[in-house]
Amino acid sequence: MTTQQLPFEPSLTVFMLVKTSPEWLGFPVDRRFELLAEQFTPILKKHAAKVALRFFDVEFYSTRVTDIWMWDAKDHHSYELLVEDLRETAFWDRYFDIVEILSGVENAYAKNYDRPTITA
Repeated sequence: MTTQQLPFEPSLTVFMLVKTSPEWLGFPVDRRFELLAEQFTPILKKHAAKVALRFFDVEFYSTRVTDIWMWDAKDHHSYELLVEDLRETAFWDRYFDIVEILSGVENAYAKNYDRPTITA
């Protein structure tokens, strides 16, 4: 898998654990992609300079959540503005239940102690 090059250095990564709703699954696949293009993609484009999304399907391995939306954000405020826009759509707690939000800072432990990061 290739990782996209971000136009910014993320200071925050947020993992949104989400579950598709019966309403979303009731749409034909073509309609789902139309809704994504109409409502979700414009928000991604609006915030692209400061927030990036990676999307993971996990329904093959989990019954609690079906997807993980991983957001890299330049700063907290940029992420907050993105969420405000998402909350104004049916993607927030209608088409998808937002089960849990986990935020973190990549390699903060090593950075805080001026140590090399641990990698494999």
